[in-house]
Amino acid sequence: MRFQFVPLGLAVLFLQPISAVAQSAPVSSKTPSSIVSDMDEPAVTLSLAAAIERAFQHNPGLRVVQRDIDIAQGQRIQAGKMPNPEVSYLREGQQKEQRTTTVQINQEIELGGKRAARIASAERERDIALADVASYRAGLRADVVTAFFDVLAAQERLTLAEASQELSQRATGAAARRVLAGKVSPVEETRARVAEASTKIELSQSANELALAKQRLSATWGSKVASFDRVEAPSIPVGVHPTTAELLEHLPGAPQLTRARLEVERQRALSDIERARRIPNLTLSVGSKRDEQIGGRQTVVGLAIPLPLFDRNQGNLLSALRRTDKAKDELVAVENNLSVELAQASLRLDSARGELVILQGEILPGAQNAYEAATKGFELGKFSFLDVLDAQRTLFQSKAQYIRALAESHRAAADIERVVGNVEQHGRLLNPAVQNQEQK
Repeated sequence: MRFQFVPLGLAVLFLQPISAVAQSAPVSSKTPSSIVSDMDEPAVTLSLAAAIERAFQHNPGLRVVQRDIDIAQGQRIQAGKMPNPEVSYLREGQQKEQRTTTVQINQEIELGGKRAARIASAERERDIALADVASYRAGLRADVVTAFFDVLAAQERLTLAEASQELSQRATGAAARRVLAGKVSPVEETRARVAEASTKIELSQSANELALAKQRLSATWGSKVASFDRVEAPSIPVGVHPTTAELLEHLPGAPQLTRARLEVERQRALSDIERARRIPNLTLSVGSKRDEQIGGRQTVVGLAIPLPLFDRNQGNLLSALRRTDKAKDELVAVENNLSVELAQASLRLDSARGELVILQGEILPGAQNAYEAATKGFELGKFSFLDVLDAQRTLFQSKAQYIRALAESHRAAADIERVVGNVEQHGRLLNPAVQNQEQK
């Protein structure tokens, strides 16, 4: 079974908008597999699982990286081949009575473990290609998650903009009625209409941002246009967010770190190849020689071996050893960088989670109540329109802060997944809710 990363569940926990402006998303009747197979027909609602599946099946960059596996497989096949034999023909003398003819086969015999070293190097190339695919898939999944929640946040902004316009229209109507009743100055109505015009601009900008976010998400599976109407917030059980120390325990399995370790092994295999080349190869010759003077044939057997007096492959071996040292240093650097990135992403997630808790539990309900009280009081003549504008501004700023915190939470979660990689393997740690479900 596939386990979702708990920070995504954290983002979903705070994704539901305030009841005054909430709009429930329609539930899609299509399964993820049917959505993926039907790329041309727009889907009413796109789930996160379907978006990830689309990207894994149709992302052009992923296909490019997967080609390296076939390339490495071809290199592995070639590395195991032995040198081809040679056939030579030699004729001495022009006159038939004095002519000699020699036909022989020459076979080079590799010494020093050259073939085994080539095979080991080619196998490391194949392992690196597999690690590159795993790393690309982890990065692609994180990109899809980020783009998906960007669309989700853009949908929320559009919902808030529509609610803001509706509230502004209500305030404008109330101001107009009070002006007709002679209770307030016409200036109040003018202020209300200016505020309403501002909400129209915000609504237009939010619609454009949503269209761009949809296009960025569609680009992850190679589509130039959005083939879905809206995205659906995933219903993920919310578990306790793992600490930085717990996340660092899974760092050795990170795709980038695995790739760096394989690169060290590959460089060692290349060093073994250069070390084996210091031992010269033998050339064995077997053939037959016909001498017309004696009228018979003679067996020819030969053996050739270079003398390593000047060139003992010293320079290539030294370069290979230094490249191995470089790969070791890069492994340490990658591990250090990933540790820092993982710790920073964990801290960002903790900060965003704390901000979301305060916003949804205290700030947003208070701002909503204050605005409703100010609007009702204005209609009853107890407050001025400036009080309504201040309450409205506070409410919308709180909602904007809520959306920013929500976006930061899912970006941090995606960055953690980008580093850790295949988080499904660590579902018990990262999502305690999964363990509870399995126990049931």
